[in-house]
Amino acid sequence: MTALTVPGSKQRIASIDILRGLVMVIMALDHVRDFFHYGHPAPMNLATTTPILFFTRWITHFCAPTFVFLSGISAYQAGTRRSKNEFRAFLIKRGLWLIIVELLLITLSITADVGYHVFVLEVIWVIACGMILLGLMAGLSSKVIGITGAILIAGHNLLDPQFFNAEVVNNGLLGNLFLTAKGNMHFFAPSRGFLVAYAILPWAGIMMLGYGIGALYRSGYNAVKRRKTLFYLGLAALITFVSLRFINIYGDPRPWLPQSKPVYNILSFLNITKQPPSLLFACITVGTALIFLSFAENIKTRFAAILTTYGSVPLFYFVCHLYILRLGTIMMYFATGHSAKQIDDPNSFPLLFQPVDMGINLGWVYMAWAILVCALYFPCRLYSRYKRTHDQWWLSYL
Repeated sequence: MTALTVPGSKQRIASIDILRGLVMVIMALDHVRDFFHYGHPAPMNLATTTPILFFTRWITHFCAPTFVFLSGISAYQAGTRRSKNEFRAFLIKRGLWLIIVELLLITLSITADVGYHVFVLEVIWVIACGMILLGLMAGLSSKVIGITGAILIAGHNLLDPQFFNAEVVNNGLLGNLFLTAKGNMHFFAPSRGFLVAYAILPWAGIMMLGYGIGALYRSGYNAVKRRKTLFYLGLAALITFVSLRFINIYGDPRPWLPQSKPVYNILSFLNITKQPPSLLFACITVGTALIFLSFAENIKTRFAAILTTYGSVPLFYFVCHLYILRLGTIMMYFATGHSAKQIDDPNSFPLLFQPVDMGINLGWVYMAWAILVCALYFPCRLYSRYKRTHDQWWLSYL
């Protein structure tokens, strides 16, 4: 690699930006499918899905954990440029800022409800909470924080129903917020509440693990040793995934079962649990990310440069692509002859302008995805250049 990030430097770690850019491009496919696929079929339901629909969703499983994991590495790098107190304050302030972004900007882009009747707590929410937790743990070594993350990842499935079936954990507010994220609605006023889609601690564990791995990227660390360490850690994670999945006892609340068709046996084997992220989910996604990072340091292609552009401005890309998609659904809503009375369809609650009888087939979803990603390239490139050449304080938060 070229020079790593050092105090006062505007340089970035290219391999991390390449991987982050790749998962952001893939992430957009899942969101286009969510917003536009006709009928919104359940892609992971083996009784009704098709292989192409299943893998359209499954490949995007790699996005959130990789993004959270890389946020942990980036947090470690941010700490190398600040004193301990400055680092703690930076992470906590950035975490609080991201919570505001989630509640106001991301929620609006998802629901299109300017009245904010439902706040949606998704991936930005858990990244924010993870940063706050890292800020509180700033006095600990990267090794201790990384081991804490690994324990959270490995031990979280002790809360699976076959081991621990407490109602307060499964459906209670604190249980949903911190441990299970069952997608339940919790109301704080009549017709006003929030939907818990991501649980804090399991995802924070992935960020803490990334923070521990971040020590491999400190200035002066042997690059060959780093690549070998990343590769063997990733390989160990993938072997753990395959081994535990075959044993079929621990690591995921959804065991794999023999199916009537051979290809569906593969789908069942790969049908792991994202919410909350199971041990097997973390093993296959983070393990793959580690192996990718081990090979990505010497990639210097035009495609890698394009991915780096996206990966260098993740929050900008994330917010922009969601608002473009939401605007697209509103335009489609009226273009397809739907009336104002159908804006609030109870079958698609809490989303507005998204009745179940509106949408496009999967082929057009892929086309819309390609158009969206291409359309965002030049705005992302302009903003990335601006960030590299300017030093305003607020750029650290965007």
